Formats: sequence, C-alpha cells, structure tokens
Amino acid sequence: MALSGISYKTLLFGFAFSPNLEANLMEVTRLAGFLQARLILLHVGVPTAEKKKQLGALLEGIPKGPEAVQVAWREGEPVPVILEAAVAYGVDLLLLGARQHEHGYRFYMGSIARQLTRKIRCSVLLLIRPAIERVPCQHIVVNGLDDPDTPLAIATAFRMSQVLGAKQVTVVEEIRARDVAVEVVDDRTLKRATLMKERIKRRENSRVLEIVAQLPRELTRGITLKTQPIFGKRGYSIGHFAEVVRADLLVMNAPRRSQIWGRIFPQDIEYILSDLPTDLLIVRNP
Repeated sequence: MALSGISYKTLLFGFAFSPNLEANLMEVTRLAGFLQARLILLHVGVPTAEKKKQLGALLEGIPKGPEAVQVAWREGEPVPVILEAAVAYGVDLLLLGARQHEHGYRFYMGSIARQLTRKIRCSVLLLIRPAIERVPCQHIVVNGLDDPDTPLAIATAFRMSQVLGAKQVTVVEEIRARDVAVEVVDDRTLKRATLMKERIKRRENSRVLEIVAQLPRELTRGITLKTQPIFGKRGYSIGHFAEVVRADLLVMNAPRRSQIWGRIFPQDIEYILSDLPTDLLIVRNP
C-alpha cells in the first residue's frame, strides 16, 4: 500500500443546497469518473419534493448521469450522520466543499468540514474552487515530512497526478529553523549555519528521492519531480509555497491517531485549514 498509494474506490460527497451545488456536483462526478469509483451523494436533511426535483435536474445535466451515482438522504445532525454513513458505505475518500478563507475562533469551532476532517477515519478531499467546466490539474504539491506515513502520501500524490493528468509533483520538505541550532553573530557562525543548512537540505532530498525511487514506474512515468526544502513553520510554510506556485492540489499526511485529534489540531494541519491555499487532500493510512 505505502509504495503504490491509495486507489480510492468509494467516494462520499456530503452536500448542501448551496449556490455552489452545481459546480460541486460537476467536480465530484468528474473525479469519480477519473478514479473509476463509486460515488454516493449524501444530503443531511428532509428529502422534500422540491429538493429532489432540484437535485434531479442538476444530475440530468451532468455527463456522468444519475444512473452512475447513488443519492442518499438522512436526517439528523450533519457530523454524526456523515461519520456513520462513511462507515456504513465503506467510504475511503470523503469529499467536502470548503471555504478558502476562514477566520479564527468561529472557523475552529463551527465548521462542519473542520469537524469532519478531525473525526473521519478515511482520507478527506476539501474542494475550494469547484468549476462547472473542468480546470486541468497541472501541479501537485505534497509534504515530505520525515514521518512513517509520508511514503503513502507521496505515492498517493503521484497516483492522483496520473489520474488527473498533472505533469509535476513537488515534494516540500519543511525543516524547522530550530533544527539549525546555530546563533549567527559573526561571519564564522554565519558560515557554520549555512553549511549546516546545506547538509540538512542534502539529507532531506536524499531521503525523498529514496522514497520516490521505490514507487512503481507506472506512478512516476511522465511526471516531473521537484524537491523543495523550506526552513520555517510546518504547515504554514507548505501552505504558503502551494499558494505561491499556484498548485492545483496540496497533499498532506493525516495526523497520527495517537495525537489528541478530537480536541487539538497539530499545528501543521491547523495553519493550512485556517487559510486553504488550494484543494487539499488529507491522506489517512487505512
């Protein structure tokens, strides 16, 4: 699994009747087609005749028509209902529409997408720029943290590149500034700090290239690989980089279950979710 990435086969899209519904439906049905996956559309709410008519009309206008998707209606609180449905349907990728810019406390405590991202036991794809007409995916950025789950995230990034037709994958190795434990006070210490940074960069690049070398050739064929060591705050640095290079998709490891996932987000994910730079795939090791 770790060296071939996750092949998502059952997708669940939790939707509301928002102004973005048509674009979101086009986006998720296209993705299901690319992945050759089963797609379940779930609305948490009362299935009124008006809602069914509106959804039916939208699905009729989608190339991957209503016969290719399953529509489910459930009543209750959105978060527990979607969590239960994900288990019941054997979902391996949850799709959610998300706002690009949220602010502070209200976002942290109130966003349904945020709560689901914390609690779900499968991978999550947050969509911030759904489009009725497809915008080609060209560049995917993935974290290269020194972590046991990173090979899976990198492999999944390459798999998604093949599926979506992206031609470049950039692996970002975020290096904390404190890892260069040299106080620069003069030319001698500046030189020492510079040499230490170069050694760390070479070490991190070597580690990433070793991971990529173990991937199946069909995953890497036709894709340009770039590595980008960055010194700075984890999460913030990669999010800023993805925004600057205008990446079409950012791929990140999910935090480990041993962390206090239900109450506190590790900062690397926290920074990104507070100000999404692009569509975000959070890869959870099954």
